[in-house]
Amino acid sequence: MSGIDAGGRAESAPSGVDTSVPHSARIYDWWLGGKDNFAVDRATGAAMLEAIPTLRMMAAENRRFVHRMARYLVTQAGVRQFLDVGTGIPTRPNLHEVAQAVAPETRVVYVDNDPIVLAHARALMISHPEGRSEYIHADLRHPERILAEVARGGTLDLDRPVALTLIAILMLLGDADDPVGRIRVLTDALPSGSYLAITHPTPDFNPEAVASAVAAATGNGMTLVPRTRAEVARFFEGWDLVEPGIVPVPAWRPEGDPPADPEAVYYWSGVARKR
Repeated sequence: MSGIDAGGRAESAPSGVDTSVPHSARIYDWWLGGKDNFAVDRATGAAMLEAIPTLRMMAAENRRFVHRMARYLVTQAGVRQFLDVGTGIPTRPNLHEVAQAVAPETRVVYVDNDPIVLAHARALMISHPEGRSEYIHADLRHPERILAEVARGGTLDLDRPVALTLIAILMLLGDADDPVGRIRVLTDALPSGSYLAITHPTPDFNPEAVASAVAAATGNGMTLVPRTRAEVARFFEGWDLVEPGIVPVPAWRPEGDPPADPEAVYYWSGVARKR
């Protein structure tokens, strides 16, 4: 299967990739300057940029959050295991590279359902010799399968604390998909002392612009559901939020000077610990 690039040339795609429907991982890849995307991804991404011209900056801020979150969990919380669901196309430094730079023995399991990400899985599995990383091709809508694959792979020990990271992924599940219930399946399987890290787009800071971006995405067949702070807080119910709580992405434990306008990034973020 193939798409058509801006110059009218055919674009080859791995088996299983539907180049007629945009995918969030490939849109993010385009926003971040990558080449693993197709005409429909670029068209959707461009339409969303018309609504919110700073989306590329927001995508980059999400990546910086991942790096800060990983360093915090490894250095201050003692986490040595990560389950990253909704990984996206590899962008260096990847999560395991950040964590293993501090604690080489860290283990990471990546999960995504895009065949493009699967095609790059080798890059996600180049681990420090003292640690380990693994890729699972699975969908967040089937959390039981994710847990079964984690158990089968043996990279993570679910009797020891695990950090479950859900970065800009829950927006792809509509309310009919019961995202809270599906996440609960994963969090219930984790022991006390585990952590949950989430970023999620929100209409709270600029409802009209976000609505226009959502219309551009859904008009091309993509599910995109921004949520309010209260709706994002539901994902953390029963867990203890780490300071500073649920805040705009740039305001979560910034390195250096605090951001001048954290609400310029239309994403909530938070990290919480299981009691």
